Amino acid sequence: MDHIGCEKVFQEQVSLVAPRKVLNAAFEFARCGDTLLVTKLDRLARSVTHLGNIIAMLEDKGVALRIVNLGVDTATPIGKLMLNVLGGVAQFEREMMLERQREGIAKAKAEGAYKGRKPTARAKAEEVKALAAKGLSMAVIALKLGIGKGSVHRALSAKGA
Repeated sequence: MDHIGCEKVFQEQVSLVAPRKVLNAAFEFARCGDTLLVTKLDRLARSVTHLGNIIAMLEDKGVALRIVNLGVDTATPIGKLMLNVLGGVAQFEREMMLERQREGIAKAKAEGAYKGRKPTARAKAEEVKALAAKGLSMAVIALKLGIGKGSVHRALSAKGA
């Protein structure tokens, strides 16, 4: 995407629960009369409540919000209405997806088909110990086995290691 005349571009990719330092930096940078442009609504807010808080904070600063893929701009009354409606629909859609996921997992567990994620590092504990006995460093062992250094450390720290 070209930067649509943006003065400064902020880009961040974090997990759902991680702090959003770059997003907060964008909020700090935004000045009265600016428009904060985001590519997609779901990349901005984590819930309708979070979206409401963001909109209120931006309004207090005199900053408009534009969601590019939806063509929504809070500089207009219609844009504000559309953003609130779309935010509610997005949260509803997410909650329905999570409910279906929980139901699917419960059904699979009842049928004995759901066993969770297959352990990767624990399954390689003996290999870790053997390589360590040869004098290899944790970093080399991790690279060789395709696991993290923390996993190597846990395998070596386990009872009987």
